[in-house]
Amino acid sequence: MPIHINLLAEAQAAEDLRRRDPVKRVVLLGALLVVLALFWSGMVEINAVLANQRLAGVQAEIDTHTNEYYLVQANLKKVAAANIKLAALQKLQAARFLQGNLLDALQQTVIDGVQLTRLRVDQSYVQTGGTETQTNADGHIIMGTPPIVRERIVVSLDARDFSPNLDQFGKFKDAIAAQPYFKSNLDKTNGISLTGISTPQNGPEGKPFVLFTYELHYPDKIR
Repeated sequence: MPIHINLLAEAQAAEDLRRRDPVKRVVLLGALLVVLALFWSGMVEINAVLANQRLAGVQAEIDTHTNEYYLVQANLKKVAAANIKLAALQKLQAARFLQGNLLDALQQTVIDGVQLTRLRVDQSYVQTGGTETQTNADGHIIMGTPPIVRERIVVSLDARDFSPNLDQFGKFKDAIAAQPYFKSNLDKTNGISLTGISTPQNGPEGKPFVLFTYELHYPDKIR
């Protein structure tokens, strides 16, 4: 029987051993892990970029709504201030002083021997500050208060008493006090006051007269 001798057996065994070397396997496994780590890192980076883009979009939308909110708040303040002014104007219009009523009432206070020579109406307004509409930390609107305007009306009546005894100016005051318009509208404590009376004087016809002035005080009103 022939005998076969493999002269390359030793080299083949060394090659087979080399191929089965665990170091090579470790190196290959390590390279694979590195590739996987790089892939995972790239995916994380991409997701982070996409998340930042979404965050930027959401933040822009929030900023838009925030600007709209502040605009609405500013408009609400303007509307509130306009409503306060409108209410004040309506109140002033409803309770304004009508000089026609005054003249009509004076026509009903005619006294013989007394002639009204001058009528003067002093209508003044004194304003004290109010508060502005504000928004607190919770976003609630605190309505402001309008400024207080105090209306003061004084009517001056200059007249001439040419009655025989020069004593009709007192009756003129009584007639004013009894007239319904003045009775209901003049101040209850100091409604009519005599502020001046002259000494007897002679008129062009030689008839004596005195000049006198009454002031009619209306109660102060808050407008």
